[in-house]
Amino acid sequence: MDSVLQISGVTKRFGDLCAVDDVSLTVPPGEIFALLGPNGAGKTTLIGCIAGLVQDFDGSIDVGGYDVVRDYPVVRQLIGLVPQELNFDGFFKSRHILEYQGGFFGIRHYRRRTRELLEIFSLGSKAEDNSRWLSGGMKRRLMICKALVHNPAVLFLDEPTAGVDVELREELWEYVRRLRDRGTTIVLTTHYLEEAEQLADRIGMIQNGRLVLVEDRDDLLNHYGERWLEITFAEEVTASLFEDIPELRTEFIDRRSLRFAFKDSTRANPEPQRVMPAIWEQIKIQGLTPLRVDGGRSRLEEIFRGVMAREREASA
Repeated sequence: MDSVLQISGVTKRFGDLCAVDDVSLTVPPGEIFALLGPNGAGKTTLIGCIAGLVQDFDGSIDVGGYDVVRDYPVVRQLIGLVPQELNFDGFFKSRHILEYQGGFFGIRHYRRRTRELLEIFSLGSKAEDNSRWLSGGMKRRLMICKALVHNPAVLFLDEPTAGVDVELREELWEYVRRLRDRGTTIVLTTHYLEEAEQLADRIGMIQNGRLVLVEDRDDLLNHYGERWLEITFAEEVTASLFEDIPELRTEFIDRRSLRFAFKDSTRANPEPQRVMPAIWEQIKIQGLTPLRVDGGRSRLEEIFRGVMAREREASA
């Protein structure tokens, strides 16, 4: 199967508000796809269209080759959803919530599956506790278990780690990687962009309901990001000393410090690989003495802010 999720021209309006605007997207099996956007961008609405929670949209959505409207009973078996809001009955024990979910989906060994998930997410000691008395983090763990009971082919994680502790994040992401390695497709939304940077195979960015960018994570970091080098010298310096080096952007930090920024080298544009030697050659020519050197690359958060700012300017 070339794709497990096929979205074609999906548009959803609520009165005059266009929450999802002509979105098309293909997600192959076994991929972690991060859908990023500011609050109100349309992420949750798009996931709702796929999961059957939002109806009467234009366009089409297929999951595993099945139409989400026409073949909803089949599609519901194929997807698992961890929504932003907690939505289980607080009058039941944790174990019972998962067992009922397994029974609903016709899982043959649902009790064994329940025990397995409770242990994976450190809820074994809470199995007999009424879910209403669980802490916020424990409730979030239970929501994740509930979405995984029936071993879905596509797992939607809508802000799954909002307000939870570091331990749960690490447990969840370790398990997500294992799911991906077994062929499960994961669609993730998060405001913790370092999670997307570490986990995602591809990244999409959405704003005002429009999907403005979809790229492989590494290609995205290379195309939109920069390498940077920050050097503190023993002598006073000016940025103009390095202005003749192509592909280099020099920023003045203070009298003795400069920040150099340049693109990563690619086969289409190998020039940046000559930037570093050119910097050191100019330092040597000028007789400068470096005291401290720091380096790094643009983070996904910086790139995200830049893309969103350009989209706002373009739509203004």
